[in-house]
Amino acid sequence: MRLPEPFYALGEHIAIELSGARAAFTTRRGGFSEGPYASLNLGRLTDDDRGAVERNRALVAEQLGVAFAHGRQVHGAVIARAAAATGNREEPPEADGQATATPGVAGLVLTADCLPIAIAGDGAVAMVHAGWRGLAAGVVGEGVAAIRELGAPGSLAAAIGPGAGPCCYEVGEEVHAVFEDRAPAVRNGRNLDLKKIARIELERAGVGEIHDLGLCTICSDRSLFFSHRRDQGRTGRQAGIAWLT
Repeated sequence: MRLPEPFYALGEHIAIELSGARAAFTTRRGGFSEGPYASLNLGRLTDDDRGAVERNRALVAEQLGVAFAHGRQVHGAVIARAAAATGNREEPPEADGQATATPGVAGLVLTADCLPIAIAGDGAVAMVHAGWRGLAAGVVGEGVAAIRELGAPGSLAAAIGPGAGPCCYEVGEEVHAVFEDRAPAVRNGRNLDLKKIARIELERAGVGEIHDLGLCTICSDRSLFFSHRRDQGRTGRQAGIAWLT
């Protein structure tokens, strides 16, 4: 797997260093799940065996040396401020991102075509879950606001992880209409460029350094990422994870 700099392989995962923080984007490789969830499915709300999912989560936490803070994702714009790990609560609060200034705590979001976006500054880091609804709702700007609130006053850096690419992400006119003010830069025929939208939102929020992994979950090697659209909804979830270093 060839990765654009400054991304690098971290075991089976993909990582990047950002302003006193590290972000990791997991692949579907190296876990315990079987069938359509093979093998590193991290999604508790899938129909995968719950024991396998918990083993997968524990494995990734051990590999990265962190404890996870996560929420119940609803395609909104709420960013939780995580001072401690979430643990194994069955019903974590609704949030589509986690921001923290606590060493050892890692914000985690789950994706299977939506974008995981890491945002980092001096002393704080956030991981954001961004599909088209979240982008339209302003989740990127909320992520930036959260780490500013947690004490990162200086320059910011961001990394856009694997998600549906402009090569494959076809949507209806009702979705294109939501982003009409950004067209034609984010539109190619019926396809929408979520990553370009994310970049525009990051720039508007004052993020000066932006890196895009450039991998599409829909058309990449099937053994690399889960994809809700490609797999017609019966699939697992990979994660975007970010923590202070």
